[in-house]
Amino acid sequence: MRFTVFIDTEEEFDWAAPLAREGHTLASVAAIPEAHRRFADHGVPLTYMVDYPIATDGRARDILRELLGDGVSAIGTQLHAWVNPPFNEVLSAANSYAGNLQQSVEAAKLDLLTDAITSAFGQRPIAYRAGRYGIGPGTLGLLAARGYRLDTSMRSRYRYTADGGPDFSAIGNAAFRCGPDRTIIELPLTTVFTGVLRSGGARLYGPLGRVPRARGLFARAGLLSRVALTPEDMPLAEALEAIAVAVGEGVRVLNFAFHSPSLAPGHTPYVRDAADLARFHGWWHAVLTDLARRGVRPASLDALIANAR
Repeated sequence: MRFTVFIDTEEEFDWAAPLAREGHTLASVAAIPEAHRRFADHGVPLTYMVDYPIATDGRARDILRELLGDGVSAIGTQLHAWVNPPFNEVLSAANSYAGNLQQSVEAAKLDLLTDAITSAFGQRPIAYRAGRYGIGPGTLGLLAARGYRLDTSMRSRYRYTADGGPDFSAIGNAAFRCGPDRTIIELPLTTVFTGVLRSGGARLYGPLGRVPRARGLFARAGLLSRVALTPEDMPLAEALEAIAVAVGEGVRVLNFAFHSPSLAPGHTPYVRDAADLARFHGWWHAVLTDLARRGVRPASLDALIANAR
């Protein structure tokens, strides 16, 4: 078993407001080196999935280029359609999922972002994540044509159909090959069902969502919980239980993720103040210590791709 950590490296914006093309900031970039050091102390390489505001900001580029000097961390691509030119689409919730755009528009945005990353970091990215997990029917073909090798846009056991997004409720945690000629490795973000009824989680969780408060009641009763491997809104005890379940089920790669603005207080709903930030770092220390105890070792992006079957 291995684990990997992807960081959605992006601008800051108001999570409670409608998405906007302007008004974002990049203050939390300054907190990335300290977080990188904390992971390095545990021997964990990171993959920074950068979007257009990050790739085109001189300070962000300089910081990330220096961190890549560790020789094991990597840069990937994250497409936030609403802040990534060209802006040929109407700004809407549905169009924030890049896979919903006309394929020519999605392709143009992907090309500009890929070229910006290549210019900024001196190498062409080979890993991709759609912002808001917004992969679409043409996305894998676009990625394959541009030399991408790995996609991690799918979030196992989640669905985003309420405002036009994709449905991943049938996607499990195992990596698989997809796209033209199966050239793309899909590595879903890991989500684990825990509780007495976990074996039926994929079948039960959807219907529970149609009954008011049922999911919360089942979780509090220890019957069924859905736990994503992220420190953002996932309590430590539940994450450790999910890791234990995943290890017992033989999940080969645990895929962790979080958003870079969570590295500084006040930019996401998950880290609002200094106390939240301390809990965030404590979550990671406990999780990485637990993984080491279990013999689950970290894997770099290059190692994941090299060992994919």
